[in-house]
Amino acid sequence: MKLSKRIYFGMRQSGLMWLMCVAIGLLSAEGAFASQTEIQVLIRGVEHRYNAARTLSVSFTETYRIAGRERAPESGHLVLRKPGRMRWTYTQPEGKLFVSDGKEVYLYTSQDNRVEKSTLKASDDLRAPMAFLLGKLNLKKEFRDFESHGGTGGTWLEGKAASDRLPYESVAMLIAPDYSIRELKITGRDESTLNFSFSDETVNPKVNDELFAFAIPAGAEVVNAVNTGEN
Repeated sequence: MKLSKRIYFGMRQSGLMWLMCVAIGLLSAEGAFASQTEIQVLIRGVEHRYNAARTLSVSFTETYRIAGRERAPESGHLVLRKPGRMRWTYTQPEGKLFVSDGKEVYLYTSQDNRVEKSTLKASDDLRAPMAFLLGKLNLKKEFRDFESHGGTGGTWLEGKAASDRLPYESVAMLIAPDYSIRELKITGRDESTLNFSFSDETVNPKVNDELFAFAIPAGAEVVNAVNTGEN
């Protein structure tokens, strides 16, 4: 009788442990499924918002960090137009300008009267990934290994670059409930990080094409910035 009780309690204990394992497994699977569902919803929402836009206007604050050193924050206004045209007008520091006409990229600093020139495709400048917002946005094509987690005012969506040939290793976006991107963190291959916070976003404002035409200032030094690693 004692032996039977031991067997019974042993089997009961084993059964309870098995049920606990099953429950934990189901909860884990449910959590993973919920996470993947959230990621899919975020991806669809962001793609719909920006694929429906032909132009975009937004204020930004930018910080850059490399080798443990962080540069002073910079800020200004960004205007984008399909396909791949961008104009970053800096108010801090004043006189700094980053322009893409969809093919060529120019970074101008008035203090040095210097222009760094590259192609959008070959540029290793970490501002270049912003062009994907007003291309035909396909996050699953651009990125892989997505993860999501909560953030202040929205949800973070993180992904690694789909190709090793891109100048950045990973991108993280803080996505608001309306699927606008409020923050963007870009990690470069050199472990540098370029962070943006965005505000006052306007979708499809009227934009003059002349904004994306860059004329090299008189007497400016022009440097080919392809593969220089400069920012």
